Formats: sequence, C-alpha cells, structure tokens
Amino acid sequence: MPWTKIILDKGAALSELSGSGLRAATYAEALCEAQTQLLESDPAVFLLGEGLDEPSCAFGSIAGLPQRFGPRRVLDSPLAENGMTGVAIGAALAGMRPIFIHMRVDFIPMCMDQILNHAAKWSYMTGGRVHVPLVIRSIIGRGWGSAAQHSQGLHGLFAQIPGLKVALPSTPYDAKGMLIAASRDGNPVLSIEHRWLYANTGYVPEEMYEVPLGQGVVRRKGADATVVALSHMVWAAIKAAELLALEGIDVEVIDPRCVRPLDSALICGSVARTGRLIIADVASPSGGCSAEIAACVAESPAVKALKAPIRRVGFPETPTPCSPPLEAAFYPDHTHIAAAVRESLKA
Repeated sequence: MPWTKIILDKGAALSELSGSGLRAATYAEALCEAQTQLLESDPAVFLLGEGLDEPSCAFGSIAGLPQRFGPRRVLDSPLAENGMTGVAIGAALAGMRPIFIHMRVDFIPMCMDQILNHAAKWSYMTGGRVHVPLVIRSIIGRGWGSAAQHSQGLHGLFAQIPGLKVALPSTPYDAKGMLIAASRDGNPVLSIEHRWLYANTGYVPEEMYEVPLGQGVVRRKGADATVVALSHMVWAAIKAAELLALEGIDVEVIDPRCVRPLDSALICGSVARTGRLIIADVASPSGGCSAEIAACVAESPAVKALKAPIRRVGFPETPTPCSPPLEAAFYPDHTHIAAAVRESLKA
C-alpha cells in the first residue's frame, strides 16, 4: 500500500490502518491528544480561548479536556480577543506556555498589535533574554454559509511578520507533532487548521513526538509537474494527482507544512526536477503565500528549469459569498488543480 495512501486517505483509511497494525486517529483527536499530553507533562502549559466550555469543544479538538483538567488549566475566556491575547503574551513572558485557541482566524486581526508588535518582537528587542513561548491555534472556515467574515485564509498576512512562525498542518500526524513542536519551540507560533480536515483519519503514534517546524514533505513523488499545496489543498492535490495518473501524467505533491519558515529548498529541488510548478492555496493569490512560493522559485537556480509559467490555484479575488451555489463556485477543488497541471503541460 502506498505510504501516502496510509497517511492521506479519508474514509477507507481507518479500516486500512486497523488491518496494517498502525494506529489511526482523526485530525481532531490528534490535536486533542497532543494537548492532553502537553498538559500532563508540563505544568506550564494551559489552554485558553472563547467557547472552550461549549459542547462543540472547539470542533472536538479539546473534547473532555475542560472536565479532566479543570478551569485553571483550560480557561474559557471573555469575548475580548485583543485583551486576552495580551494576557496570553504576559503569561508566556512570565514562564508559562499558553495555547490560545482563537476559533476563527478572521478575528485574529483584532489582536494584530499584540501579535505583531509584542509577541513577535520581544525576543529580538531584549537580545534574546526574553522569549514568548505562545501557541495560537486558529481555524479556517469553509462552507455552510459562513460567508465573508468567517471563511478567510489569512496565513499570508501573518507570514509577513518576522519573529512569528506560521504552521498549516494538513494530516492528523502533523496536527499532533507540529502542535507539540510549537509548544516547545520557545517562540510565538500561529497554527492554522482547516475545519474540513478535522474528520480526516490517518496514522498517529500514541507517544509524544515532534514534527519540525519549517520542514516540508513530499506527499507524492512525480516527474512531470510539481504541485505545492497548503492545508486542505494537500488533499485536493493528491486527488488531482490520482486523476491525472489515469491520463499518464505523473505529479509530485509538496506539502510545505509551514509558510514561515518556508522549506524553499524542498520546493525548488522538486521544481528543478519536474520543470513545472502549480501552487494551490486556501486563500486569494494576490500578495499571499502562493506569491511568496513563486518568488522563492523565481529567485533560485530552479527558475532555469521551468518549462512553463508558474500557475496558481486559489480563491477568487473577492470576499467569500454566503449562498451555497455561490460557495460551490467560489472554492477551488481537485478539478481546478488538475486543469492547471494540464495547462502547464500544454505550454
């Protein structure tokens, strides 16, 4: 069985993993287990955020934690994003390791001064004598009519901030390992999760482990074109690659896992081999991470290997609509990635 199938398959993955002797968990369960193990192993770790005592349990990602660890370790915060982010930063400066759960990435801009001018800067402004070991978990919405103020992909905005790391785990394995790595990093880390990933099932070891921040991974090897995909689009890229394989097109899928720091060496190395680059993002292309990835290739020796223009797949340049038919037209999927690969091969 291909290793990418074990890691990335939805639905069938649970039974396949059970038969293979490997342990399976959903993305939400992997996040919950990571936080459980961090809370158990480090008394400095605590969770805070809005609605943590609600039945939804942050889409299941903290299920049972409020009851198990109590309100001193899992704090339900007021509707005061900016002020509570300041509280979390202060706690981190005092030696704690907070994990602040912002339910929607759309509302993190309310905390921009705290994140941009304080959390990301303190280590530099103090000559490395003070650190801010803060993790901010946030969620990208999609579908169900959540519209313009609950559906944005703003990781490109935060990837411009020096001193802040920005992670986009796409698999259950990475969800657990990257969250543990982020909590232990010693610097502020923004981890952005896509809600459509929460039910996905994959291989997750029971023990604590870390996935290094800034180290990408080849999800599928190929020779004809490179698709660099972020977050939920990794799954769409794998599906597109399987579709194109039926046409005799061999696609390599790269998952950077972080957009700051970005594993540009992995991306450029792949493009140097395939000669074609398609970037699939869960955001609008202009000024975002897809533009940065394209620039990294354009500024590297890999640009000489390009046989066709770089192509990008992302949201239209408009706020997200509300109605289901417009949503269906708004969000790109595997067919858009496959079409971009075909266009690249024709060039």
